[in-house]
Amino acid sequence: MTATAHAGNVNQGSKQLAVLVLGAIGVVYGDIGTSPLYAFREALRPFAHDGVAPNEVIGLISLMIWTLTIIVTFKYVLFLLRADNDGEGGTLSLLALLMKKTSRHATIFFFAGIIGAALFIGDAMITPALSVLSALEGLKLVTPIFAPYVLPIAVAIMLLLFLIQSIGTATVAKFFGPITLLWFVVMGLAGLLHIADDPTILLAINPYFALDFLTHAGFVGLVILGAVFLTVTGAEALYADLGHFGRKPIQVAWFVVIFPSLALNYLGQGALVLSHPAAAADPFFLMFPEWALLPAVLLATAATIIASQSVVTGAFSLARQAIHLGFLPRLEICFTSASNTGQIYVPAVNVVLLIGVLALITSFGSSEALATAYGISVTGAMVVTTVLSFQFLRVVWGWKVLTALLVLLPLLLLESVFLGANLLKIHDGGYVPVMIAGVLMVMMWTWRKGTNFVRAKAANNDVPLERFLASLERRSDHGPVQVPGTAVFLSSLPDMTPNVLLHNLKHNRVLHEHNVILNVKTAPRPYVSHAERVTLRKLSDRFTSIQLLYGFMEDQNISAALPLCRKAGFDFEIMSTSFYVGKRKLVGDPNTGMPHWQDRLFIAMAGFAIDPSDYFQLPSNRVVELGEQMVI
Repeated sequence: MTATAHAGNVNQGSKQLAVLVLGAIGVVYGDIGTSPLYAFREALRPFAHDGVAPNEVIGLISLMIWTLTIIVTFKYVLFLLRADNDGEGGTLSLLALLMKKTSRHATIFFFAGIIGAALFIGDAMITPALSVLSALEGLKLVTPIFAPYVLPIAVAIMLLLFLIQSIGTATVAKFFGPITLLWFVVMGLAGLLHIADDPTILLAINPYFALDFLTHAGFVGLVILGAVFLTVTGAEALYADLGHFGRKPIQVAWFVVIFPSLALNYLGQGALVLSHPAAAADPFFLMFPEWALLPAVLLATAATIIASQSVVTGAFSLARQAIHLGFLPRLEICFTSASNTGQIYVPAVNVVLLIGVLALITSFGSSEALATAYGISVTGAMVVTTVLSFQFLRVVWGWKVLTALLVLLPLLLLESVFLGANLLKIHDGGYVPVMIAGVLMVMMWTWRKGTNFVRAKAANNDVPLERFLASLERRSDHGPVQVPGTAVFLSSLPDMTPNVLLHNLKHNRVLHEHNVILNVKTAPRPYVSHAERVTLRKLSDRFTSIQLLYGFMEDQNISAALPLCRKAGFDFEIMSTSFYVGKRKLVGDPNTGMPHWQDRLFIAMAGFAIDPSDYFQLPSNRVVELGEQMVI
């Protein structure tokens, strides 16, 4: 390779990295970038009644900087970004990897996974409400006239945000990176300019002052830790968005832009309060001069909308993972981009999030009240991730138990202290994320339990496919009428005769010339190559078994896989092919199976599931549905 060509490749690689870093700033760090709006203000609130002492301000800022350093830098940026499942991150991705590697303690890790997923959805409701309210409340500082309009404007913004989800965010997303980058630059500069107000705030860089503050603060210090933890809200997005940008762009963005900007801003807020104690009422917006206040509020509002969009998009991705892993029913998934399968819209999840966000905004009414409800979902999700990481170190990286404990136990203890501090806010609104997560956990557990029960009950009537084919051969002379064409029967168990095939024989007494038993399987990894997609097995002259393998991040589109099936040897004409799909009506029975309330919940959830023909995107004019009833 010539020097010129090598230089061109380096420049191209650097340009691509810069684009990914900018994208990561807009999507990955949108949530954590809104924390300075309210984190320090809420941490100061317990001291407001008797004034804030300088050592308290320095101690708080030191706590915030070192919380960012230990939890975000060490745990997420340097460690967890390496704990990937074929390049994908997030709680459910990590759970899928562990389920693939080992079956030990499967129940414990299953519940840990659904707890983490449920807490993330709760976070996806609280983040937009808190962030947008915090930004809009800056309008009160511009002029008190705006005060009555903060709530209606917040509701209008949320309605607009969730209404545009169905059209996709690809166009708007182009502006996410530049706007969020500008937001971080402005925050960093504002903080840097105010450090000169009282340079003693630089003592906060020394972790001694954080420890000294905690040892002397007593019970109040534990309460304050709940507010301090607000500095790292959004850290889970680092891990969840790993597959979208890759490890290096996320790490570069953190060390070059995000961490310096956040640290400078918190130091600047601390210096401002040291020199002007009255600024403790709203230290973020009071850093800006009067002429810059309105632009700062508008930029903050834009940043919080972007942060909200990032969390909502993350909730859609998590819902798709949960569906493919069997934690939720098959919900409608719409793709909003022809080129990027990661850009999806899940209508049912969108409606649930919108209702939750509007309920939070209208019931709490202010960011101050809502901040008390925040933190439990974030700390809970982090504790779950740490627990799963322990198993990852042992099973995937092969670490000894003692070594893994030495690395993760201090982190787990720290996060448990933060979780305990946030649990103290249960009566002040902290029950909200607990209730949201609790409901979601029960739903996911019920769906998993119900589907296992239905599968087990259906197995009692299952006919092994080998035995069925043998019986057809024995009565070939007086068997069912053979009709031309190809019939494709969807089956969840490739070795069993599909119920829909048996029903077709029972009611129509016909058998097609060619028959395919089609099984769709989800692999415990994010993506599967086209070479692995189709497995074809000839069972007899008239029967063929086909298995389609998909990753849990992929769209299970059977129509799109048909050309691959043809290449694998499945010769068919689409106009003479019929796809047979079973449709099951569930009827609850309080005397058998699950408790009656769980029966009703499971049946209700099944009602939200879309038809298999829509979910698997079968050719619409070639589908035949046959129904049956099942008592559960």
